[in-house]
Amino acid sequence: MDQLPVILGTGAAVLLASVIAVRVSIRLGLPSLLLYLGIGVLIGEAGFGVRFDDPTLTQSLGLAALVMILTEGGLTTRWTAVKPALGIGIALSTVAVVVSVAVTGAALHWLLGLDWRMALLWGSVLASTDAAAVFSVLRTAGIGKRLVGALELESGMNDAPVYIAVVVLAEGTTVDWTLPLLVVYELGVGLAIGLGFGWLGAFALRKAALPATGLYPLATVAVCVLAYSSGQFAHASGLLATYVAGVVLGNSRLPHRSDTLSFAEGLGWLAQIGLFVLLGLYSSPERLLAALVPGLVAGGVLLLLARPLSVLCSALPFRVPWRDQVFLSWAGLRGAVPIVLALIPMAEGVPGAQRLVDAVFVLVIVLTVLQGTTLAPLARLLGLSEKGGPTELEVDAAPLDELGAELLQVRIQPGSRMHGVYLSELRLPAGATVSLVVRDGAGFTPQGTSRLQERDQLLVVTTEKAREAAERRIRAVDRAGRLARWRGESGK
Repeated sequence: MDQLPVILGTGAAVLLASVIAVRVSIRLGLPSLLLYLGIGVLIGEAGFGVRFDDPTLTQSLGLAALVMILTEGGLTTRWTAVKPALGIGIALSTVAVVVSVAVTGAALHWLLGLDWRMALLWGSVLASTDAAAVFSVLRTAGIGKRLVGALELESGMNDAPVYIAVVVLAEGTTVDWTLPLLVVYELGVGLAIGLGFGWLGAFALRKAALPATGLYPLATVAVCVLAYSSGQFAHASGLLATYVAGVVLGNSRLPHRSDTLSFAEGLGWLAQIGLFVLLGLYSSPERLLAALVPGLVAGGVLLLLARPLSVLCSALPFRVPWRDQVFLSWAGLRGAVPIVLALIPMAEGVPGAQRLVDAVFVLVIVLTVLQGTTLAPLARLLGLSEKGGPTELEVDAAPLDELGAELLQVRIQPGSRMHGVYLSELRLPAGATVSLVVRDGAGFTPQGTSRLQERDQLLVVTTEKAREAAERRIRAVDRAGRLARWRGESGK
């Protein structure tokens, strides 16, 4: 009890420093997770001298944080956005995993002299893209919905098969003809449990009359966590059940939906901060130096060989353009998930597991800097960026839920043909209207004669039914100007 004020005060100070780090990372152009890892390293044995070397506890806390991240990712995933990419998303989370594990394992067996079990363990750990990195980076990168949807589905679902592979290899389970059946069972039952809890949870929340608005977000998150626990008790994929339950709940007509999404976003940030600080605390700078070369070799194999081949094999049935395949190959972001997975063989006492953890730590840092800072320029180079595209802006206002309305934010980028268009010429569909224009830091209520300018920010209030039509019209005017319809521009 005497240590409780110290523990709570230290935790609050670390959390505040991490929140401030988000702003700093934006100004520096670096992914915020690097600063979180740095805070953990600073607190650890190389900094303030706090020693933390319990792999089992780190793994458990890491999985708990991953459940929260997948919950947030599922709740904020729009089904209309990911539905067109459902096929390629599922392929990336299954076929791509198998190809990546095989290619990475074979290459590292030859390059690093690892035995086959350990080489495939390396490949399995590195096969998973990171949900936190993908959700936080791609949704604000201005990339097309199909690409973002494919990568969101991949990062939300590929943790499940990768986790199965890592556990099987770490425990030394005999691999025979029953393994594919085990994988199908775990993924199939996990999917069913997620769908069941999502549907039942949405039905119960719509019928419940809870006494306080703040109870609805808590109940929604609890349903997702319960889906994870039920999946694990059924010896199925609890991670897949969590994400699927979140997707179902997030796309249902929940009471106070905007409040729930805001709460889930904050919970996701808290999980990311805690996870990365914890991993930084667990790391040792001395060991990281020794793991530098293996980590760089594994990163090179993954980035230049395994990832492109896995994307190519997954995209073959879907006729994905080569530009999209290049972006998908480069956008396989790695974050804390591979480090958490690497701790599983560490907790099982597998020989050489410490080297794997340290190498993965190095690899994650290098790839985060390399990929995270080059995704937007690569998208522009490949012609995949969308200008002036509206994004959903979450607000804490119950009337929006009651009216079935949503709020969109539109930024008019330099070079957009929306520049000079009168508001009356925007011709949004019935049910959508521009309620506010912010220009040079000052806001005003627009009239039909108001003329839009570059760098304006528009707030568009729209009903759920009119949202897609409003987005298409805005994109069409962005690309072709006020005569978009006459020029054959549909905004699709």
